[in-house]
Amino acid sequence: MSEKIKKNEKAKKQTWRAGNMLYPVPAVMVSCARKGEKPNIITVAWAGTVCSDPAMVSISVRKERYSHDIIKETGEFVINLTTRKLARATDYCGVKSGRDVDKFADMHLTAAPSVKIEAPAIAESPVNIECKVKQVLELGSHDMFIAEVMAVNVDESMLDEKGTLHLSDADLIAYSHGRYYGLGDFIGKFGYSVQKPAKTKSSRKKK
Repeated sequence: MSEKIKKNEKAKKQTWRAGNMLYPVPAVMVSCARKGEKPNIITVAWAGTVCSDPAMVSISVRKERYSHDIIKETGEFVINLTTRKLARATDYCGVKSGRDVDKFADMHLTAAPSVKIEAPAIAESPVNIECKVKQVLELGSHDMFIAEVMAVNVDESMLDEKGTLHLSDADLIAYSHGRYYGLGDFIGKFGYSVQKPAKTKSSRKKK
């Protein structure tokens, strides 16, 4: 049997050599810009939360990508969440290079000013996460940019009258093994597995 693949008869699974198989992941559009130059967008699947206090995130970008040097030089970027309506733009910004095209113009996207940093946000995105780079880790094929979240801008259409965010209204998309998907049906909220059932009127004891 090949050394690359070893069959586990008991579990009925195959063992593959090490690779990226942590799916699904968010497909986000990261916007950045050098002063005096056109802004750019790069689609990133390797993005995630790394700390809650202070709020910090990370993105991993290949060294040869056009946006890599922009982010490294400016120390800023914006993570823009993506939706079903933005799916085509999300894919386009991942396969085209900002060296050759103007992605904002080609995809009819709007570069909106950020609040805390100079890098622009994408106005059409429902959530913009403004980030300032704190550390760069050279890992191999990718450099990881660890950044502090400076501000989060949320589309008011997803807020109810009490100011509560309903992110499910955004129709967000995810990336899984080369394909884009909608998030699907609601299953349960955080902690539902240990939540006690709500008592009904009939089950409550009369005083």
